Amino acid sequence: MSELKYKRVLLKVSGEALGGEAGRGLDFDVIEKVCDVVARCAREGVQVGIVVGGGNFWRGLKDGKGMSNRTRADHMGMLATSINCLALADVLENKGVDVRVQTAIEMHSIAEPYIRSRAVRHLEKGRVVIFGCGTGSPFFSTDTAAVLRAAEINADIILLAKNVDGVYSADPVKDPNAVKYDSITYDDVLAQRLGVMDSTATSLCMDNNIPIILFALKDPENILRVVHGEKIGTIVKDIGGNDHD
Repeated sequence: MSELKYKRVLLKVSGEALGGEAGRGLDFDVIEKVCDVVARCAREGVQVGIVVGGGNFWRGLKDGKGMSNRTRADHMGMLATSINCLALADVLENKGVDVRVQTAIEMHSIAEPYIRSRAVRHLEKGRVVIFGCGTGSPFFSTDTAAVLRAAEINADIILLAKNVDGVYSADPVKDPNAVKYDSITYDDVLAQRLGVMDSTATSLCMDNNIPIILFALKDPENILRVVHGEKIGTIVKDIGGNDHD
């Protein structure tokens, strides 16, 4: 396989993806396949940080129909992400990968508190770092947490692994004429409301000029292909960027 194009990456995995076909709970067949590829990346020298969502267990007020307090509902979602972090850590460790879980909400008995310098040191030592509990604050998505952590650890790129194989002009499930983009700018994503990430996350990416590659997690091998520079999915970047050329 070709040489590595990206040496330090932030992989964002949705909670629903870890739930497999049902999109709920934990599908360890899916998790095993994802961790197999992450382990291969780590052994090839890629420094991997992971942010995982919690939608397979809790999706804020969308699930809390009897709740009215957004802050509390978001805190419950942050705790849901920690379950996914521990599951990923366990499977990775069983594959011989050195892993550290850091959470934005302190829970000393099960994870390290998030400390940027410590996270970077872990990455430099070849450890996979899994970031849990989002940003630690309500009203921010785990997509925003992924961009924030990517900026803090100076990641080369954000790998956005979702249930769709790229960015489309419209929902490809609802519109058979939807066009898939190979490349698109942050401005166009925001102007067309394409839903790659929420607007806060996209704006933060744009402000810090961090490219995003969105691809399908259905084939976890895509993670490895991306870090080797293969043209997979859609890249979101600033005008004139050349990260996917």
